[in-house]
Amino acid sequence: METDVDAFLGQLARHLRPQVNELAGLLLQRLDSELPELGEDADLAALTLDETAQHVTAFLDLLETNPDVSAWKAPLIALEGGRLYARRGIPVSRLLRGFRLGHLSLLELVQAEASRLTSDWQVIHLATMRLVVIAFDYVDRSSEEVVAAYQEERDRLLQRRLALTNEASKRIGTTLEVTRTAQELTEVCTEDFADLVAVDLFDSVLDEAGTGSPEALTQRRVAQRSVLDGCPESLLRIGQAHSYADGSEPARTLATGRSVLHHIAGGEMPAWMAPSESHGRVLRTLGLHSILLVPLHARGDTLGLVQFVRHRTPVPFDDDDLLLAQEIASRAAVYIDNARRYTHERSTALALQRNLLPRHAVKQSAVETASRYLPAGSRAGVGGDWYDVIPLSGSRVALVVGDVVGRGLHAAAAMGRLRTAVRSFADIDLMPDELLTHLDDVVIRMQREESRDEGETSATCLYAVYDPVSRLCSLASAGHVPPTVIAPSTTHGSQVAGVVELPEVPIGPPLGLGGLPFETTEFELPEGSLLALFTDGLIADRTRDVDVALTLLRDVLTSAPESPQSLEETCDRLLAALLPSRPADDVALLVARTRALDPDHVAAMDLPSDPAAVSGARGFASDVLAAWGLEELSFATELIVSELVTNAIRYGKSPVQLRMILQSTLTCEVFDASSTAPHLRRARVSDEGGRGLLLVAQLTERWGTRHSREGKVIWAEQALPAGRRADHGR
Repeated sequence: METDVDAFLGQLARHLRPQVNELAGLLLQRLDSELPELGEDADLAALTLDETAQHVTAFLDLLETNPDVSAWKAPLIALEGGRLYARRGIPVSRLLRGFRLGHLSLLELVQAEASRLTSDWQVIHLATMRLVVIAFDYVDRSSEEVVAAYQEERDRLLQRRLALTNEASKRIGTTLEVTRTAQELTEVCTEDFADLVAVDLFDSVLDEAGTGSPEALTQRRVAQRSVLDGCPESLLRIGQAHSYADGSEPARTLATGRSVLHHIAGGEMPAWMAPSESHGRVLRTLGLHSILLVPLHARGDTLGLVQFVRHRTPVPFDDDDLLLAQEIASRAAVYIDNARRYTHERSTALALQRNLLPRHAVKQSAVETASRYLPAGSRAGVGGDWYDVIPLSGSRVALVVGDVVGRGLHAAAAMGRLRTAVRSFADIDLMPDELLTHLDDVVIRMQREESRDEGETSATCLYAVYDPVSRLCSLASAGHVPPTVIAPSTTHGSQVAGVVELPEVPIGPPLGLGGLPFETTEFELPEGSLLALFTDGLIADRTRDVDVALTLLRDVLTSAPESPQSLEETCDRLLAALLPSRPADDVALLVARTRALDPDHVAAMDLPSDPAAVSGARGFASDVLAAWGLEELSFATELIVSELVTNAIRYGKSPVQLRMILQSTLTCEVFDASSTAPHLRRARVSDEGGRGLLLVAQLTERWGTRHSREGKVIWAEQALPAGRRADHGR
């Protein structure tokens, strides 16, 4: 009887073979209601039709040949179907349900056909039992292989997504630039995830100064990348401002903060994606089928929106893709926010730094100057480098360069305090070493005021004073590299400029250590000498030795021309020769060319320590003014000279000297060997003295006292009459 059943099943299989495609169609009709995704996905539907036909053929082969089911292999197309289900993100339970429903339906069709081939109910009963056993064995065996293919593809997709996540973490956020970070996001995600990635950021995020309104809805396309040349999917171009219409999916995504997975059905493009019919045709031609809209959130703020689009990739986005896009966008948002905060802080610190530095060339006649400040191009941010040019009494000038350790607003603010302190100390004519000692105390007080989070303030400073009358330069260093000095070429060009060998310049400790002395070095400079004061950012480079950089600096200075615009050109040449395009540290550079005061505009007279010498000093002053054509200043000048000389003879020590200097102002100076400084006071009616300095203060624009190792100088400056030449240097 078993032989009869086997023969009957073989006959049944041969009878059904011509109807394979018809049976496959009937099976798919029954599956449509249970598995609607088959009809929604053209690729899946086409694959399932071929797969079903091969399953029917394989089942008929089993009926006809009656082989061992355990040795049977599922059709290759069935394995590809399992992989396609995995790529589409369809749960494996749906796949298994399709297998069960399909084979149950096939079993029912075969049973119905068996009853039409014979009326022997015993044969039909035995054949049905055999069909059930074969069908269940077939389903179990084939579903195991298909599920294994499904899981293998699923694991591969998970590995790819994990690799994409790792790649994103490595390649996004390599710089602290907002637009570059957004561009990195588009580059990573168009390699193996989307066919178009576009990043829009609110204008308030891109506002470096932080003055924009955070409520403004205007966005700017900061980055986009496509697998196609020219990015035909988007009408927007990088840098273009726009805003999404109220009620559109992007606007709702930004308002609610919820990501959106949008599938294009029937080629109906959303209006926000295709604002014109012609562009809609372009998108339909490209085959655009799915879009992800993911907001960029960081630290409670919405920064913008990322669009992920697929058209060339046949597999549409699924929920897993949405989760992956959200994870990558979340990381990118943090990097963008970091870059935004850094850019804002750097912009603020740079604005503060530039406002605290000299804005215009200081009016003085001792030196010609040119300067540069260049902020760091690295993530470290703006530092505390500064320079200054400070006019002093007696036509002298102070040249200052310094560097506060640290970065950001704290360093810039500390720099401003130190520059103000240097100017205050310079106004009382302190010697370089004394000035640095007082500045050291200022830094120590700042350290006591600082919180632990701000770090400890430390700084270096070089303070130099140049006197155009004596051509003497005095300087002291607090941990700062000495200046480079280049002697001028001779008048006839028979000698080229060369490096001036300075006396050994003692470099004191950096500011903030306290308790250690500073020393002043003094040397004479030829007229027209070139001085370069700079911070270490100009010569420090990991790829180059400092001595090599100093040699290069000297070569540039030695070849510097002596035209009026040469100093500006020299600064540019120094920066071009010594710095990379993005320096790792701030750079402050101050270049000065020395002048010498015309001897015809300096007059000096040594005086005995005798009150009778006052009359001779007045006569000397009157004669000098007559020679300079300044007779109209004689009355006031004689009074000033009389008071200053009398004060020096009465309260000072020999020797006493009167010196008059004609430059941008008329300066009268009286030197004596005493270190006792006079002070201004208001005399009572009954006082016989105490009115001299008050009289001097009323007759002059400025007056003061400066000390030296040998004594002190009391000086007073008067404005020149209108029409007089302001510069008497040479």
